Amino acid sequence: MFDETFDVLVVGSGYAGLSAAIEARLAGRSVLVIEKMKLPGGNSALSGGLFAVANAPLQAAEGIEDSPALLAGDMFKAGHGLNHPELVRTVAAGSLEAFLWCRDYLGVAFADSLHHGGGHSVPRTYSPANCSGSVILQALLVKCRELGIPIRLQTALEGFILDGDGRVTGAAVRADYIFPQEDSGAPRRIGAAQGLVLASGGWCQDVEFRRVQDPGLDGALETTNHPGATAEGLVSALRIGATPLHLSWIQLGPWTSRDEEGWGVSTMFSVLVGLRHGVMVDASTGRRFVNELADRLSRAREMVAAGRDPMLIVGGRAARQYPNLAQCLKRGAVKRYGTLEELAQDQAIDPAALSETLEHFNRSLDEGVDLEFGRPLGTQERYRVEPPYHLVRLRPKLHYCNGGIQIDADARVLDLGRHQPIPGLLAAGEVTGGVHGACRLGGMAIPECIVFGRIAGRNASRA
Repeated sequence: MFDETFDVLVVGSGYAGLSAAIEARLAGRSVLVIEKMKLPGGNSALSGGLFAVANAPLQAAEGIEDSPALLAGDMFKAGHGLNHPELVRTVAAGSLEAFLWCRDYLGVAFADSLHHGGGHSVPRTYSPANCSGSVILQALLVKCRELGIPIRLQTALEGFILDGDGRVTGAAVRADYIFPQEDSGAPRRIGAAQGLVLASGGWCQDVEFRRVQDPGLDGALETTNHPGATAEGLVSALRIGATPLHLSWIQLGPWTSRDEEGWGVSTMFSVLVGLRHGVMVDASTGRRFVNELADRLSRAREMVAAGRDPMLIVGGRAARQYPNLAQCLKRGAVKRYGTLEELAQDQAIDPAALSETLEHFNRSLDEGVDLEFGRPLGTQERYRVEPPYHLVRLRPKLHYCNGGIQIDADARVLDLGRHQPIPGLLAAGEVTGGVHGACRLGGMAIPECIVFGRIAGRNASRA
């Protein structure tokens, strides 16, 4: 019936899939990871690496009070209450263990500072020392190699194989697949004797599928995702009765540049420095229009309002805190100006209005309160927006699928008819729904992937 069989089969080679594979292997199971693309990682290879942690070690050192309950509350608020409580609490409670697993077991080096992410009540977010999530992916790949876990590239999922009792026992795949040629490769059948973990990610690149969920998300919208972020993994689960959840809630990233394609080099500059220490203005008015540290949904909605021309301006001292600033300047994604007049003229902004905006904001920094938009200014060093000015021209891009298939707190996929686990099928990461509701907070994707990936791997080993 099968060409080959493993105890656990993992579909997808990003954070969630590799975490699941490692846990299954540590449980003594034979494991195979399949990936349809020529390179492993998917969107995880492009991630900025932000990692939100409740009760983070640096929080105690800096006297910041936090808890899993506070993090969960922030997630519920951003998600407009659509989040499934047991999933939220699982991620919030597991965020510290997931971080320590990455740091201590995988050996990932994180920067010795915390970022106050948009929509979070307190600073709780780490970033890798090089400001790239690729180091987490590489650490996972190294660990898989050490444990003898094969990762088979160019192997595309076609569908799940079920036995007479409705249990998932394996997958139909196409070996030597060449994306995006649907009929390329040779059909094969791979068995999963214990369990199958679906970790195929989101589908922001799947224009037809996303447009069915939200007709406004047509092909004109850019995305930060890698080309293979398409919906066939999700669709395969739906075909065997998995419950769809929040599929129309697809997130726009409010920190991406209109001057470069996809994720680009300036996004992490905007996230880590610009929105934290600068101001976002509407070039048509020279005025701020939103709390720069609000949740992503709130910011993106304001940015795409009719007539808005959003630009991010940050002062020189703050800009220099970003280690990859030179690369951003070289590519022209970040522009530097010696004077405000030069910036205003180049970007066609009313210089008087812009000067007043910056003066008002700098006074807010001095007084410690943002009376205009209630942005949290924190207790750490505050950087005034002063020359030389650094500017990013922003345009929100499709970034993350908040919805997916329904799972329970044990990462078991639930069926549509009875809302009971589909035997043999588990899932983790962006292909699932329920954790984030209407809006994912920054820094919550990696904890979700690690927490539920590890749960899925352990439970697949005994499914």
